[in-house]
Amino acid sequence: MNGRDAREPMARATGSRALPYGPALPPGPAEPRSGGAARVSRAAHAADTLTAHDRSARGDAARWEPLGMAVTPVLDMRGIDKSFGSVKVLQDIAFSAYPGEVTALVGDNGAGKTTLVKCIGGIHPPDAGEYRFEGRPVRLGSPRDAAALGIEVVHQDLALCENLDIVQNLFLGRERRRGIALDESGMEELARTTLSGLSVRTMGSVRQKISTLSGGQRQTVAIARAVLWDSKLVVLDEPAAALGVAQTQQVLEIVRRLADKGLAVVLISHNMNDVFAVSDRIAALYLGRMVAQVRTADVTHRQVVELITSGVSGDLGLRR
Repeated sequence: MNGRDAREPMARATGSRALPYGPALPPGPAEPRSGGAARVSRAAHAADTLTAHDRSARGDAARWEPLGMAVTPVLDMRGIDKSFGSVKVLQDIAFSAYPGEVTALVGDNGAGKTTLVKCIGGIHPPDAGEYRFEGRPVRLGSPRDAAALGIEVVHQDLALCENLDIVQNLFLGRERRRGIALDESGMEELARTTLSGLSVRTMGSVRQKISTLSGGQRQTVAIARAVLWDSKLVVLDEPAAALGVAQTQQVLEIVRRLADKGLAVVLISHNMNDVFAVSDRIAALYLGRMVAQVRTADVTHRQVVELITSGVSGDLGLRR
């Protein structure tokens, strides 16, 4: 065992931790991350290492490759290209998401985050590359194909109907029936069970109209809808972008619970405090290229900002 392996714990600490806000920067790689009771991440059963082989002559980003008894990523994209006319939006993207982990996808505006999410969710088919889900190569022709695999995307606009109640929004387009009638009692019970499983205690009734809910509660309903259907991968696009401090903390705690239940979670965020609070890995996009995908504990706030703004930070990122 080398020095780095000795430093890297097999289980990351978590629990009922306080999520950081304010000016304090997250700890660097040599400092312990905040936490309480031990949480074992499914994808951390094998130590990871960063190898020079993962950088190609084309200037590709370094990738983490598990060693030994590696856990198969739920999502594994390799060599993904996407262009719109003459504009090349994604170039040779390599991106993975592991079960039981939150992977934060970060990048400046125009870096390609939204396009990559739409490729993941079946909205835009990639022009080139390999898309693997649970180790099997797949081709997605529509968001319905993605949903059938267990991929759910919570977009920034939430796509909730304000004139409908919580139950109606959760089952919109996927209503349960009992004979020719809707199974209202069954849907209500499943809605309560789902919200309870996410430790949501702020909803007075599952028959509340969406128009009466706060921003944080609406985000919670959108997340609950995503995990209601036996999801394996949940993608959250800026879930706390328009929320206050208290509501943001509530949403981030739910994000962490999704991973703790074994789901692979992809979190898109511009807020570095949120990223370092809940993520296990950070994937940084720069001008359509994946410049790094690293463990959160092994990078600092400053390094991630440098990767976002210039595509390189020390030995991480694109080769000059």
